[in-house]
Amino acid sequence: MKKLLILGAGTAGTMMANHLNKKLNNNEWSITIVDQEEKHYYQPGFLFIPFEIYSEKDVVKQKKQFIPNQIEFIQSPIQVIEAEKNQVILENNTTLHYDILIIATGCRIVPSEIEGLDEGWRKNIFDFYTFDGSIALRDKFKEWNGGKLVVHLAEMPIKCPVAPLEFLFLSDWFFTEKGIRKDVEITYVTPLGSAFTKPRASAVLGKLFEEKNIKLVPNFNVSHIESENNKLVSLDGKEVNYDLLVTIPTNMGDELIERSDLGDELNFVPTDKHTLQSKAHDNIFVIGDATDIPASKAGSVAHFEAEILTENIISFINNKPLEAKFDGHANCYIESGYNKAFLIDFNYDVEPVEGTFPLPGIGPFSLLKETRINHLGKMAFKFIYWNMLLKGIPIPTVPPHMKTSGKKL
Repeated sequence: MKKLLILGAGTAGTMMANHLNKKLNNNEWSITIVDQEEKHYYQPGFLFIPFEIYSEKDVVKQKKQFIPNQIEFIQSPIQVIEAEKNQVILENNTTLHYDILIIATGCRIVPSEIEGLDEGWRKNIFDFYTFDGSIALRDKFKEWNGGKLVVHLAEMPIKCPVAPLEFLFLSDWFFTEKGIRKDVEITYVTPLGSAFTKPRASAVLGKLFEEKNIKLVPNFNVSHIESENNKLVSLDGKEVNYDLLVTIPTNMGDELIERSDLGDELNFVPTDKHTLQSKAHDNIFVIGDATDIPASKAGSVAHFEAEILTENIISFINNKPLEAKFDGHANCYIESGYNKAFLIDFNYDVEPVEGTFPLPGIGPFSLLKETRINHLGKMAFKFIYWNMLLKGIPIPTVPPHMKTSGKKL
C-alpha cells in the first residue's frame, strides 16, 4: 500500500486530509497526519478575544473530531524531514516513510527576532496572534485606563495581513464603548508605505484612520525596542513612545523546515505558486502558511489552495501533468467596528475592487465598502469554518478561482 503523509493538522492539513480521504482509494493509499498539538484553534477568532467578543470556547476544539476515522492521526513532535530518503523522523525516533508528502506546518510569531521585545513581553508588550497572547491582552485591557496604544507590524509576510487594521478599528470601537476613547491615543507603526499592502484597498481603508483619529507611522523598519523606556526605535533612528504595545512580530515557518534544510531565510518552503508543488522535490507539496508563495497567509487562501492541490495530487498519482492552477485567490472580511466590516476579494493579478460577492449584481456582500451585512458575514465565518471548511465541504457559489463577474474591473 502506498503512503501519503501530511505534516500539520491545522487548517490546511485538516482540509487536505478530508479532501483526500474522499478522493483516494483506501485499498491503495493510506493517509497519515502528524501534529504535536491536541487542540485545534480557530485563529481568526484570536482577534476578537481581547475585546471580549469571543471567549475561549469559541476558538478551541479537539483536532481529532475533524480528522476522518480512516486516517491515522499521530500526535507527536517531528524531528526532521529527510526528503532524499522519502521519510520523516519523529521525536521518539519513529520513522515514517512516504510516497507523497504534504507540508502544512504553518507559521508562527518569533518575538526573539526583535531585540528588546522579550524584556517587556506580556507586561506592557502583547500580541494577539496566539491564543495565550489574546487571553493575556484581554486581561490587560480590563485594567488599562488609557494612554498611548501602539500597534506595531514588524515585517511582512504575516498571517492575515488585514488583522492589524482590524485590531486598530476594533480598539477605537472598544474604548469608545468603555467611555475612555478620549484618553487613548492610537498609533499604527508599519514598515509599509501605507496602511495596507494593496494600493486600492489601502486608499479606502486609510480614510478610516482620519475618521477614527488613528495616527499612521509608515516606513518604520524596527531596529530594536527599549522596553525600559517604552520606546520603539527604527533603523534610521526614528522613535515612537508607547504605554501599551501590541505587536505583530516577525512571522516564520516551523523550525522543522530549518532543521530539514527545506526552507528560505524565514523557513518558508519554496513552492510553485500555481501548482503548490515543492520546487525542490516532485513528491512534496506545500499548502497554507508554510509556503513562500506571494499570496495572503489566511484561512480562505488555504481553503482555495486545498481544492487546487487535491486535483494536482490526483494528477500526480496518475502520472498526469499538474494542470490545476492556483491563482492566488484571497477573500477577507475586515472588521471596522460598530458592527460593520469591509470585504475584499483579489488574486495574484487583480487588486481588490468594488462590486458584489458572491453573486454578481446581487451580493449580498459588497466589495471594498463598509456595510453591516459584511460584518454578519465575518461573524458567520466561524460556523462555516468549523462545519464546512475544515471538513473539506465546498462553499456554494465560491469557487477556488477568483470570479471577475460582479466586480468593477
